[in-house]
Amino acid sequence: MKKYLLAAASIALLAGLPQVAAAADAPPPGKELNMVLLPKFLGIAVFDQAHQGAEEAAKELQNPAKLQFLGPTPENSVAGQIEIVTNAATQGVNAIMISNNSGDQIVPAAKAAHDKGIKVVTWDSPIPSAEGEDVFVAQVDFTETGKVMADMALNILGADGGKLAILSASPDAANQNAWNKAFQDILKNDPKYAKLQIVDLVYGDDQSEKSYNQALALVDKHPDLQLIMAPTSVGIVAAAKAMQDEKLCDKIKVSGLGDPTEMGGYAKNGCAPQFALWSFVDLGYLAYYTAYALATGSLKAEEGAEFKAGRLGDYKITKDPTREKGLRILMGPFSVYTKDNLPQ
Repeated sequence: MKKYLLAAASIALLAGLPQVAAAADAPPPGKELNMVLLPKFLGIAVFDQAHQGAEEAAKELQNPAKLQFLGPTPENSVAGQIEIVTNAATQGVNAIMISNNSGDQIVPAAKAAHDKGIKVVTWDSPIPSAEGEDVFVAQVDFTETGKVMADMALNILGADGGKLAILSASPDAANQNAWNKAFQDILKNDPKYAKLQIVDLVYGDDQSEKSYNQALALVDKHPDLQLIMAPTSVGIVAAAKAMQDEKLCDKIKVSGLGDPTEMGGYAKNGCAPQFALWSFVDLGYLAYYTAYALATGSLKAEEGAEFKAGRLGDYKITKDPTREKGLRILMGPFSVYTKDNLPQ
């Protein structure tokens, strides 16, 4: 009886202790899986960085199959992405990782691939409806992106505010559309930003020459323009170069989302006093770990599922607050760059 009472007391004591959550599992290494990393298009530095991160993950996970890094040209991005996803469904691919530049136009191809058992992970830019997609690996919270853009605009223009224009990428890019909306909403609804006025929104289709020309057209159209906000690594470089070439950096500043290796000179000469970004190497790494885990069956695409992504640690799948039916893995964080904290 005494032993029974001691045992019961021990059980009661343990029941009162806080429960320690089970550690997230890492996917099993060494599985041969044919995987495709699909950027919006080829020839962009940040997508090459994502490829670098995915290759790092592939090596860690000891996948003997070579990672395919496939992408269309900038001029053929939408049709090219759809064609690559369509072909993947017939070529024994196990998982495809898509930075979607095709809006919901890619849904039929994504659904066809998914119906054949291919895991479809989006990264950087999701499928708006989430149809045909297992999960979206989000670089940062999209609402936070709008806040960061608003804070940079306020820091650059000051308390007196001023007029600014948005130079975006493609009207079909879900990430760009979400960031622009979040930026517009916070300027409209938060009194802190009441003196910041958006006067235009244009698209450079993530092409350098077109973005450059769009920046110059904004200057011609809005003589009192003070800031170009470009939430695109191509557009921000093109806009900064345009202002530099026209010797307008003292009058019109540039900000947005840019690669510090490309934007460092413009930060130092005052054309782009502040800009922000996250690690695309980490984003490619996390996208690969996610797709590999799904393809091995060690991770299920469902809310609450957890897994360990190598050096980045533990992640959980949650509902995507920006899409009614989507699931999301949130990476983060942002880094805001000035001339004083550029990477060496």
